[in-house]
Amino acid sequence: MFSKLKSGTSSASQGAQVLSTNNILNLFEVGKYVCSAGPELIWKVYEGFRKPDGKEVSIFVFEKKLADKLHKPRRKETVTEILKKSVHYLEMLRQPKLILKVVHSVEDCNETLAFAAEPVIASLANILAYQASIGGRAVNGPPSTGASITATAMPRPAHAKEYNFLDFEIKYGIRQIAEALDFLSPQVHHHNVCPSSILVTKTGTWKLSGLEFIVQTEARERITCTPWTSRLPKMAQPDLDYIAPEVQLSSYCSSHSDMFSLGMVIFAIFNNGRPLIQANHSSSTYMKQLDVLENQIHNVLPKLPAQLQEMATKMLSKDVDARPFVKNLLHTPYFCDRFVETIQTLDIINMKDLTQKCQFYKITLKESLPFIPKKIWYQRVWPFLQHEMMKSDVSAAVLHPVIFLIQESSLEDYETLMLPAMSKIFNGPKHVPVQVILLENLHVILEKTPRDDIRKEVLPLLYTAFDFSDIEVQSTAVLAVTNVSQYMDDTAIRRMVLPKLKMVYETNPNDLKIILNILACLEIILHRLEKQQIIEDVLPLLWIVNQTDPEVIARIAVIYSMILRDKKYGLSVNMIATKIMPTLIPHTMNPGLNLEQFQTLIEVLQDMLEQIDRNQRNKLKLDTISMQSPDRHRPLRHLYSSDNMHAQNFNIPNLKIEQRKTSSAEDMVRKNSAGSWWFGGSPSGSDSNFLRVVSSFPNRRLSDNMLNTPKIRVAPSCASSPGSTPVGTGLPIRRHSNVERRGSTINLSPPSLARSMIGGSMPNTSSSVPYLLSSSMNSIRSRRQSTCSQNSSTGILQQLGSGVVKQLSTLQNPYQLFSGNK
Repeated sequence: MFSKLKSGTSSASQGAQVLSTNNILNLFEVGKYVCSAGPELIWKVYEGFRKPDGKEVSIFVFEKKLADKLHKPRRKETVTEILKKSVHYLEMLRQPKLILKVVHSVEDCNETLAFAAEPVIASLANILAYQASIGGRAVNGPPSTGASITATAMPRPAHAKEYNFLDFEIKYGIRQIAEALDFLSPQVHHHNVCPSSILVTKTGTWKLSGLEFIVQTEARERITCTPWTSRLPKMAQPDLDYIAPEVQLSSYCSSHSDMFSLGMVIFAIFNNGRPLIQANHSSSTYMKQLDVLENQIHNVLPKLPAQLQEMATKMLSKDVDARPFVKNLLHTPYFCDRFVETIQTLDIINMKDLTQKCQFYKITLKESLPFIPKKIWYQRVWPFLQHEMMKSDVSAAVLHPVIFLIQESSLEDYETLMLPAMSKIFNGPKHVPVQVILLENLHVILEKTPRDDIRKEVLPLLYTAFDFSDIEVQSTAVLAVTNVSQYMDDTAIRRMVLPKLKMVYETNPNDLKIILNILACLEIILHRLEKQQIIEDVLPLLWIVNQTDPEVIARIAVIYSMILRDKKYGLSVNMIATKIMPTLIPHTMNPGLNLEQFQTLIEVLQDMLEQIDRNQRNKLKLDTISMQSPDRHRPLRHLYSSDNMHAQNFNIPNLKIEQRKTSSAEDMVRKNSAGSWWFGGSPSGSDSNFLRVVSSFPNRRLSDNMLNTPKIRVAPSCASSPGSTPVGTGLPIRRHSNVERRGSTINLSPPSLARSMIGGSMPNTSSSVPYLLSSSMNSIRSRRQSTCSQNSSTGILQQLGSGVVKQLSTLQNPYQLFSGNK
């Protein structure tokens, strides 16, 4: 705001030009025009700042040229003296709560009269003029008596100030003025209570000023005073519309005269800013409207609050003795509002001792804030609390209502109005109670704080709290992590928070509250930790927690349950059996556990046992199957074979049998019934051999036993293949095309089946090739003879069992196998 003052705007420079010859410019920077006040609104009010410290003020200026139209020099001097006297009385009758506070006394020069006071936003006359101009109903008497009733809107005066009162503000403001009169009554009578003498400060407080016409109180009840007259300047007399009847009719006044004037102000407030008497600076008009005043009261009275109507009517009584005293007014039910009283207490809080202050901030004010309008929060309460927060003796207590305001404020209000002051608290030195309150409510603060400010200002407050030697601060810091972990990234949790948690536990291993907070924190951040941190940091911490408190046991069980549910945490069955269960099982006998806690513990232990059981059973089953598998004896099968003892063990590397075309199952059944099975010696042996094949291969289709000529493709061997032949001796691709296709039926029998049929045995050539194929019996016989004569151990036909050859030699005509029913 101070920078705005120096921006060189026309309104700001206008104030400086008006005061160009006044010494007040040496002490204050003068800003733009704000409002007007005083008799006939002759005080012009400007924004201002004190140069040494930048304190905000309002500069009241009277331009003496306004009195030039009075023509008579004596009248000019009278006006100036009256205004100077009013400032003098303001300084003398100091009451910061009720009377306008003067910051700097009056400075006089040839052109202007000026003084500095507390910041104000308007006079009540400015605000009521605005309300009257927006279409409010003016209540007046008939034209014949000087009063009329109109519903038309008035043109907006230049001095009107746009402002709308809340009901709370009106109640609070009227009470303020009544108390101010009660404060003055033992010494003086104000004698000019009217809207232009009431100023609304920047905090929303109504302050009484306009002491230009005060009358000293004497022993006698009635004091002689001068009535309003046209022979004197208007700016040198009280406002005729609000003067009590006895002043104008009988030339005397008393404390009851001020009560009449205050009653007229109350009716004007609820009558849309229009007074019941509008004399227009005419004493005769005043007298006429005074005669119909009761009618005016009757017409406007329904607009007043019900609790105030009776008292307000008495205040406007023409009978002086019938009017109430100020204290009677203050005890009206309308003003017996504890929330209004709470706001008023802020003005006198410095008059109370430390205990009373802390009690007020922590309980009274905090409990009253929900019932006070938000407008009052930011206008009246927050500016006061902002100042009190900086006082070390009450700062902790003040933070209680401050946290409530933060929680209920909008993001915009918090960032613009509250965050700058809170930043000073975050970064400044803090006592233990302040640190604890901030940490307890850190989640409330972070909800409203922008992301950049969270990282730069708020989270460092949390990290440094772990280093406090005070146990309460450390415990609260751990709890704060639980509440605000969502605002922290994974790196901060892993590198900052987890080591701090371990440090706090090592420092306080027997503090139950800290242990509970640590376990609650681990439960929240567990899913954001790495596996290595779980194994190396979290689990050892759980093992060494030596507490029998039921809540501690339950929390540990919950953490173990979370780790068990997710395999990424790396919890092995060995660790469960040897480390975890031995620490948990004794707690099942803890007499302090309730049913829910016991069930939680038992369920975790059962989950652990089930995991151990499942793991061990699977492991033992695999070991048993490995011991009983027939594959363990297959490498020794050739030791028991009666044939092919000369053949060496040989594996066919990378063997691939290409897809072959199969015949239908019906054709195979027809051929089997027409001729003998090629492994059988008689028609009766055909069925038995077929059944033996079916029993050996239950999942094999019948059509798979009827094949056309297959292709056997042997890839070149490699040194890396187990059981491979030397390089260069690999078997070539061979197509058995010299076999007669018409009757080609090949039996794909495994070595075990061939041995049982033929009476011999065949070597287990390869684990990947269960049995070998041949295209025709002629080629088998010729290749068998060729292979045996050469005694080669590397050919593919050498792997055919000798029992097959012997069986074929018993047949008279081997071609019967391929001839069907010929």
